[in-house]
Amino acid sequence: MNVAIVTDPQERPLRADARRNRERVLRAARDVFADKGREAQIDDVARRAKVGVGTVYRHFPTKDALLEALALEQFERITAWAREALEEEDAWAACEALIWRSAKLQASDRALMEAVADHKCRVAQESHELHACTEELLARARAAGTVRADATAMDVQVMMCALGSVMQQGDERWQRYLELMLDGLRARAAS
Repeated sequence: MNVAIVTDPQERPLRADARRNRERVLRAARDVFADKGREAQIDDVARRAKVGVGTVYRHFPTKDALLEALALEQFERITAWAREALEEEDAWAACEALIWRSAKLQASDRALMEAVADHKCRVAQESHELHACTEELLARARAAGTVRADATAMDVQVMMCALGSVMQQGDERWQRYLELMLDGLRARAAS
């Protein structure tokens, strides 16, 4: 059974060949932009996808639109991980694992790293479900006494943006900085 994909409610469903081309473009763009970041050109994507440049522009009118579609995919992946984390019994361990997993994805995907570092990614700002899952994990960790009483999901978002800036500079010490950030979120034992 062929199911039509509609990316915008006002758009008509894509024909099967157009849908295949769109997927080829996205697959190619994932690789090209993960490697080259914003420096990549639409020509690079078209060549990798083995389609004409016009085909890329038919689906994504600007490079920013294509980058936003890629960022949306990555944030959907991270949101799925956040939902999985909510199933874990130890909220702090789940939150910490989610942050590490997200940071590793960010480090491996230059376009995502740049989008997060610039904090201009509309997708990240509109990722209400990811924010809500993170807030719930932190609330459970606060209740267990394993995270600071004042820690918020916004703190985590800002942390990830700062980490993206470090990664963007090519600093391989991002893992050390993430450890320091996570230590800052942990609850301190009373002396």
